Amino acid sequence: MPLTASFSGPLRPFLALVAMVLCVAACEQEAPRVAPPLKVAVLNVEARDIPLYLDMVGQTEGSVDIPIRARVDGVLEEMHFLEGRPVTKGQLLYVIDARPYQSQVAEAKGRLAQARTGLAKARSDLDRIRPLAEMDAVSKQDLDAAIAQFEAAEGAMQAAEAQVEQAKIQLGYTRITAPVAGLVGITQAKVGEYVGRSPNPVVLNVVSQTDPIRVRFSINEREYLRFRRRFASEMRNIDTKDATDAGLQLILADNTIHAHRGRVVTFNAAIDPTTGTLTLEADFPNPERLVLPGQFARVRGMVEMRSGAIAVPQRAVMETQGLFQLAVVADDNTVELRRVVMGPRTDGLWIVDSGLKVSERIALEGLQRLRTGMSVVPTDPEASVTAEQE
Repeated sequence: MPLTASFSGPLRPFLALVAMVLCVAACEQEAPRVAPPLKVAVLNVEARDIPLYLDMVGQTEGSVDIPIRARVDGVLEEMHFLEGRPVTKGQLLYVIDARPYQSQVAEAKGRLAQARTGLAKARSDLDRIRPLAEMDAVSKQDLDAAIAQFEAAEGAMQAAEAQVEQAKIQLGYTRITAPVAGLVGITQAKVGEYVGRSPNPVVLNVVSQTDPIRVRFSINEREYLRFRRRFASEMRNIDTKDATDAGLQLILADNTIHAHRGRVVTFNAAIDPTTGTLTLEADFPNPERLVLPGQFARVRGMVEMRSGAIAVPQRAVMETQGLFQLAVVADDNTVELRRVVMGPRTDGLWIVDSGLKVSERIALEGLQRLRTGMSVVPTDPEASVTAEQE
């Protein structure tokens, strides 16, 4: 007897409902749901001319930095400048107590007067003895003694004159003037201090010429070769080049670019074997005195222009054990993980040396989920970025 025949009455509708539910569940297990294609931001590859720059870290200094020294010791009596302000060449900066040196000048002048008197007497004696010696009234020995005394008196007077000059020079050192025009720094000694002898300050201050400002930087051997090839004529003709040939940029600590370009003015004759670097110096016009000595900055120079180069965003490149891949999206929107050879990086872009052609498309996101042969839905990169920001 069939099973359904044993059920009748109110149970028959219930059994029909259960059978329907089991049938639907079986159908769902037999046909699993298919995930929709992944949406991926896609970029069309284009060729363009890309400049390649070399950034070198350096430190600024005055084009001329001259220490102001106390060349004689004594009490500092006067200061004639405002710290951190411009000074002119020859401007009086410091005055040291001059009285001890004035007395030395007076003493030296007294010795000079004494030497002049001795010379006059020796000349008089020689003038008196010389005629007598010609008449054999005195011996030749007396004449030789008079000549020797006269020559000694001449030497004594010359020495006395030199002592006076030396004393005047020492006296002149008590008035310290600016050797060049520029900015004067903070004084290392105040009025009333004894200066010019250790441990008290001997270097009282520094006067710096900040227009142009000089930047000292170092490059390694590989960078030097690239830099040399690009700026060969400039480095050969440092003395004859003018500011119109300047090709270097100065990037300040806040990542702003200095308004004026600079040029190489000097460099070492050899690479330092201890560090493997070459030191160079470049001057940049600084009429606004925006850049001060002692700042850290980067010197940027263009070393190459890549014509017709293909560059992709660095985030689009997958690197595994030194091998590089790009997710190339074909016309049918399928993905190919393609191995490529990468070149230099510049401004967030990475130049592709080989493995990618112009007009091809690459994926910019979801790279870890992409596989070769996978279908994707291309989207606009700008729209993707806007959506992420929202």
